[in-house]
This record gives sequence, C-alpha cells and structure tokens, in this order.
Amino acid sequence: MTRLSMLIFAAAGAASLVCAQENPETTPLKQAYNGIKNNFLKAAEAMGEDNYSFKPTPELQSFGERVAHIADANARTCAAIKGEKKNVEAASKTSKADLIAATKESFDYCDSIFNSLTDSDASKMISMGRGGSHSELSTLWGLVVHDNEVYGTMTVYMRLKGIVPPSTAGRMGRGRR
Repeated sequence: MTRLSMLIFAAAGAASLVCAQENPETTPLKQAYNGIKNNFLKAAEAMGEDNYSFKPTPELQSFGERVAHIADANARTCAAIKGEKKNVEAASKTSKADLIAATKESFDYCDSIFNSLTDSDASKMISMGRGGSHSELSTLWGLVVHDNEVYGTMTVYMRLKGIVPPSTAGRMGRGRR
C-alpha cells in the first residue's frame, strides 16, 4: 500500500469519527436504518414471485403482505415527521415488482429524513396522531425496530423456502447457515 493510500484511508476514518462525535445520538440510528433497509430490500428481491403469496400458517400474513406492511408503515411514519400525508398504497398491490417498487419508494421517502438528521433535530417533538407526541429520535428508532421485527419474521418464511436470509448470507463464511 502506498503512503498516499494510507493517508486517504486515515483521512476517511478520521472524518467518519468526527461525524460520529458530532452526532453521537443519530449516527448509530442512521447506521441501523441503512442496515435494515439493505437487508429488507435484498430479502424482498431474493424471494421468488411465486412465494409472495406464501403463508407459513393460514392466520399469518403472506410474505408479500409483510413487504407491503413495511412499505406502508415507513411512508406513514416518515410523512408524520415531515408533516405530510403519504401513502404508497402497497397493501393494494400483489405482484413482487409492484411491492418492491412501493418499498423502495417508502425507503427513498424516508432517506431524506435520516440523511439530514442531526442530534439537534432529534429532540424535536412530532405528533403521531392517536399515538401522541414523540421525539423524532424515538419515532425513527421505532421505525428501525419495527422494520427489524418484520424482517425477522420474513427470514422464517425464507428459510422455509430454502432461501438464506441476506443478514446471514454475508456471514456464511463464518459457519452460519
């Protein structure tokens, strides 16, 4: 490795550290959001179209309904933070392509909030309708937790169909399956 390469890597690392020090509350939130967004979208892509109607038991939602649920919930939550009304109407969609498009739309809509969030914004109170008022930070952590919870249930659907979930696939070299 050249000296210039080492300096570039060191500068990038220092810049990342400074950002984390400037926003110690919101930096981990942004990292968690990007992690679940990537895993969720990869899971939606990995499941075959024919398995979007799959339900492990009759009383559970289908895989596609789980995808739609996250798309609609993300859009509603981020719209409340922006003081807008937004619905990607994913619950009315059934095809894999339409559901993935709605999910990407919901994440794209939320990206602007997460990307611009700083610790000074985090305590801003927002109205969540019947849910009362909450800080932006707690609302966005709630979104991340909810997305992770739904993703976790979807991994069971995937495993029942012989598909390795994205969050595990990256660790396959370390003995996980």
